[in-house]
Amino acid sequence: MKSLFDTDPVFLNLPDAEVIYYPNFFNKEEADAIYAELISEIPWQQDDIRLFGKTHPQPRLTALFGNEGKPYSYSNIKMQPHPWNLLLQKIKSKVESISDTNFTTVLLNQYRDGKDSNGWHADNEKELGTNPIIASLSFGAERTFQLKHNYDKDQKKSILLEHGSLLLMKGTTQLFWKHQIPKTAKPIAPRINLTFRVIK
Repeated sequence: MKSLFDTDPVFLNLPDAEVIYYPNFFNKEEADAIYAELISEIPWQQDDIRLFGKTHPQPRLTALFGNEGKPYSYSNIKMQPHPWNLLLQKIKSKVESISDTNFTTVLLNQYRDGKDSNGWHADNEKELGTNPIIASLSFGAERTFQLKHNYDKDQKKSILLEHGSLLLMKGTTQLFWKHQIPKTAKPIAPRINLTFRVIK
């Protein structure tokens, strides 16, 4: 993980938001190695979520790593963190250097195929505090990331998240915008997403 990043950041022009995309935060060789280790070494789990009074298996696999005593709750799921491993510590250090933030926690998501998804939501849980910084890394298959404004229905954005890329969401993004990874009918290989955050 010697390189910083190989291309200039892209600043998305979105009202009420600060979103920055780094297409090659990790080069292909680095990203390939990270993906292979994550897919085989992470203790992936599939939790049940409750929606509209019904319980369903979550449409992706997850894992939580972080500082001791920093659980994370969303969608009526409370996750206890595994202790940081060496790979995640190295990734965290590099993400912190570009975001100027000391992250306490990373939520990992594995999208096994196009049927795995993440519906419209904001990363606005109370333990994240006001105007949280979310750093989202992508490894593996490219997936479409969609954003929509909470109040201005004309404000929408789609980004193709590439292998080895970093997406930073800062400022009032989580207050004014929701985001999702939609399902796709196309045959697609797995994708692993790491979302670093600060639990207060």
